[in-house]
Amino acid sequence: MIDTYEIIGLIAAVLTTAAFVPQVYKAWKTKDTRSLSLSMYLAFFVGVILWLVYAFHIGSFAMILANIVSAFLAFVLIILKLKYK
Repeated sequence: MIDTYEIIGLIAAVLTTAAFVPQVYKAWKTKDTRSLSLSMYLAFFVGVILWLVYAFHIGSFAMILANIVSAFLAFVLIILKLKYK
């Protein structure tokens, strides 16, 4: 049985991770990444990877899921930023 806090974590994971989807979609479609800060996304990506290490350490499924998806989306934005410089 999943506890209440893990459900809250899953909901938070979905909401905060989904917030990146429109940015990725817009950058992908328009090929315009001028307004994206490369240094911000690099720092964010490293931070998410560190959160992922921590999530595996404590065994939180919600944190693992959120950080895997967030890392992927941030990585895509970094690639798009470098590609469409």
